[in-house]
Amino acid sequence: MKKIQNKVTLSSVDDYNKLFGIETQHPLVSVVDLKKATKSVNHIVMTYGVYALFLKNGTNCTLKYGRREYDYQEGTIVSFSPGQIVGIDMEVEEFAPDVIGLLFHPDLIFDTPLGATIDKYSFFDYSQMEALHLSQEERELFLDCLEKIKCETEHPVDRHSASLISSNIQLLLDYLYRFYDRQFITRHRVNSDVVRKFEKSLQHYFDSEECKSGLPSVAYFADQVNLSPGYFGDLVKKETGVNAKDFIANHIIRIAKHRLLSSSDDVAIIAYDLGFQYPQHFTRLFKRIIGQSPSEFRKTSFANN
Repeated sequence: MKKIQNKVTLSSVDDYNKLFGIETQHPLVSVVDLKKATKSVNHIVMTYGVYALFLKNGTNCTLKYGRREYDYQEGTIVSFSPGQIVGIDMEVEEFAPDVIGLLFHPDLIFDTPLGATIDKYSFFDYSQMEALHLSQEERELFLDCLEKIKCETEHPVDRHSASLISSNIQLLLDYLYRFYDRQFITRHRVNSDVVRKFEKSLQHYFDSEECKSGLPSVAYFADQVNLSPGYFGDLVKKETGVNAKDFIANHIIRIAKHRLLSSSDDVAIIAYDLGFQYPQHFTRLFKRIIGQSPSEFRKTSFANN
């Protein structure tokens, strides 16, 4: 396999279209069918400056993020947001991939309802491993939304164009949000295993000397189970009802409560042992979750006993 060498920055929709030899109908949004591409693109690293969604109908294409390959097979969708760096590797040199997609520039949704809510579509951050696997019905809905957007881009620009295109993109993203929820549900057994591994990793981290090196991040535990932080965080939230950051914090507080009640160690010592650089940060977290400072909790508990 050839090494990915060429690097391209996609600052606009037109940059992407020119790369593949596709005509640009609208400067800020494009529905692309790579089977109609007139230029072959392979062994390349692309830095996205636009939002993008691609449905793969079946190719020998491998997408990479860093050293990892995407979970990208026939009938799946991957999504990218501005700032992401993605590599493309084809098994066949002159190959027109059977991929259809949508690209839109952040300027398109500026000062629109979608612009105010774009951050809720967390699947744009599922960048390393997890693609969305569509059913046939879901695929047809996706393509229908793309067709509506495409028709609007081919319509002469008027005062309604931006809001109509933005609204149709938001409808598409809302469908994808629903489809990901369905995928989390249908993968409950697999996701439960991920949560169990997370719990074991969390336990091991604080049972070892590693915890003294600092507080672990959500990204640290996501890496342990080979998932992106975004997907991992949503998976934990859907499986446990608690976001991953709070899940870690609750575990820390359980350990802290045991230390406070089973030893006479100073609060600062407990804080340092748990990985806090500053004891006041530990006290602030403890009070937020328990409603009392560590010292108050220890004093009240002993008084009640």
